[in-house]
Amino acid sequence: MKAYVFPGQGAQFVGMGKDLYDNNPLAKEMFEKANEILGFRITDLMFSGTDEDLRQTKVTQPAIFLHSVILAKSLGEEFRPDMTAGHSLGEFSALVSAGALSFEDGLVLVSKRAMAMQKACELTPSTMAAVLALPDEKVEEICAGITGEVVVCANYNCPGQLVISGSVAGIETACAKLLEAGAKRALKLSVGGAFHSPLMEPAREELSKAIQETAINKPVCPVYQNVDAKPATDPEVIKRNLIAQLTAPVRWTQTVQNMIADGADHFIELGPGAVLQGLIKKINREAQTEGKQ
Repeated sequence: MKAYVFPGQGAQFVGMGKDLYDNNPLAKEMFEKANEILGFRITDLMFSGTDEDLRQTKVTQPAIFLHSVILAKSLGEEFRPDMTAGHSLGEFSALVSAGALSFEDGLVLVSKRAMAMQKACELTPSTMAAVLALPDEKVEEICAGITGEVVVCANYNCPGQLVISGSVAGIETACAKLLEAGAKRALKLSVGGAFHSPLMEPAREELSKAIQETAINKPVCPVYQNVDAKPATDPEVIKRNLIAQLTAPVRWTQTVQNMIADGADHFIELGPGAVLQGLIKKINREAQTEGKQ
């Protein structure tokens, strides 16, 4: 069974999507529509901007979403997913590609999400850190033991690779304790804030209203969502999980394991980079993976 997966923030690169724009009339039309919706020419920044341009929150998230979704749409009849999933931001790409959200509504929500997250980051100094080579349970235990600061597990990427999220002081304390406990690395990431943690609550509240007011349809196939790693087809469940996603962890390891248990044997990553293919191989080395950019 074919599972299509969609990357999240951090996968962007200058030149992303340009081949699609130049060689596919439908893709060109969709990119131009996106420029119109966003009110600025995101295509200029994607195709020939700088790394700095692409790192702006208002650009990064819509850019990755556009590359992924337009790629899926440009495949036409070839795009026949048995299931889809996306990592964090990529969940929006997965929902649009599976027909649960319209392209226009998905782009508007992603743009609002980016702005809301940026605002939440500015309210409290916060960050994230990657933790390597410790069992998930040990990382959870150490995070739970830190009092007076916010520190939580944010991304379960693959066995032995977890990302924690929280206040700057909390993350610094956690990193020291995790290294003492035997982590190979506990390294602060260069991100704007504590994504997928309680510190994103202001963004969740802001986005919640927008999601509630957006039409969500039954997708053409199950979409495995980050919050519970389970397949969803009920529009109300999808909506509820999408709202919870900003403050809850991304359960990517569990998502891939569940997809494989449900019959997925061929994973195709649509969008920039190849991060998800690497993670899937670490979760299950037997899985067949490929990517399209």
